[in-house]
Amino acid sequence: MNCKLLVLDVDGTLLNEAKRITPRTKAALLKIQHLGVRIVLASGRPTYGLRTLAKELAMDKNGGFILSCNGGQIIQMPDEQLLFEKRIDPEMLPLLEGKAKKNGFPIFTYHRDTIITTHPQNRRIRREAELNGMHVKGVSDFAETIDFSPCKCMIVSEDEEALIGLEADWKRRLAGSLDVFRSENYFLEVVPQYIDKANTLSWLMEKLSIDAKDVIAVGDGVCDVTMIQLAGLGVAMGNAQASVKACADSVTDSNESDGVATVAEKYILSAIHPSAVPLEQLNTQGRHALMGNLGIQYTYASEGRVEATMPVDHRTRQPFGILHGGATLALAETVAGLGSFILCAPDEMMAGMQISGNHLSSAHEGDTVRAVATVIHRGRSSHVWNVDVYTSTDKLISSVRVLNSIMKKW
Repeated sequence: MNCKLLVLDVDGTLLNEAKRITPRTKAALLKIQHLGVRIVLASGRPTYGLRTLAKELAMDKNGGFILSCNGGQIIQMPDEQLLFEKRIDPEMLPLLEGKAKKNGFPIFTYHRDTIITTHPQNRRIRREAELNGMHVKGVSDFAETIDFSPCKCMIVSEDEEALIGLEADWKRRLAGSLDVFRSENYFLEVVPQYIDKANTLSWLMEKLSIDAKDVIAVGDGVCDVTMIQLAGLGVAMGNAQASVKACADSVTDSNESDGVATVAEKYILSAIHPSAVPLEQLNTQGRHALMGNLGIQYTYASEGRVEATMPVDHRTRQPFGILHGGATLALAETVAGLGSFILCAPDEMMAGMQISGNHLSSAHEGDTVRAVATVIHRGRSSHVWNVDVYTSTDKLISSVRVLNSIMKKW
């Protein structure tokens, strides 16, 4: 498949039991983004609680999306533009609070960086705040305090049977206005009608003009089933419930064994052909990096050969009007770096080790030079590239050797 969108649940999927992204998973997700795949974090967490994870994965540099509150909002990185949201009518809050109070259940909701609740010392609520880096604000009158439309409200109870009973009651009473489901044995969630991960993901796919066959969705919980079934390839984590695995096209390793990295390596990285490398997107991503500042643009990529151009102008010339040798070396390192990136196996990464150049002639201001990189050694631990740099009239001006070290990602 030609994956364009990788949709990931967070807790129990992207994160291990220590609530961290492992080095292997992080490396795989960074690499697929460099190849043009966009990531969506689809979680029951609030938007505030997902921002740090999104930035850790460089989604703000690669056009990723946050799908928070189980589909209540979609945020586009990097400008955090709100693309979609659906909220609960505040007029429903007295009913929710009244039932919670009658049963002695804590109730809470999210607002910016704060959890607002009737039970600020509840251990489940304190843990929820800790996971999302949020503050806890205790209130005596929940419905009266909430002066905004929340994306969702949560009921907490350690009595699973009581929570099941409340879920069944509210599904009948709130039908047509709100949806109710248990996301954990101790959490009952109340969300706007028709809000779930699949419905909101469908909205995003339509906006991006991405077909389901080009989407991979990975999750571990009951709340992930609809998006797993929607995607062209739905994957259940190894730690998922049996009912979730039964709905998936494939089952990967657990979140403790880099299941997400396995998906990225098996279904995306191993299937990437050099002709599919999105040069235009790489050029766009590099516009604020060194290559962008020097005007370097990739023009061709295949297995063992990469080409790029660079203008001879005020950014790359010496004071007396000819191409600067340092800019030439930067150009050579840029094309050789992409070349090794393409050649690396899914579980490998590369780092520049050594570069040496022979400048044979000069290029003058106003010209555009072209670099052609070809691999001359492809070993298990190193790649050696020859990079020839030509003027627009095909005059050879520099010949450069670049050594890249090849390492395992973890």
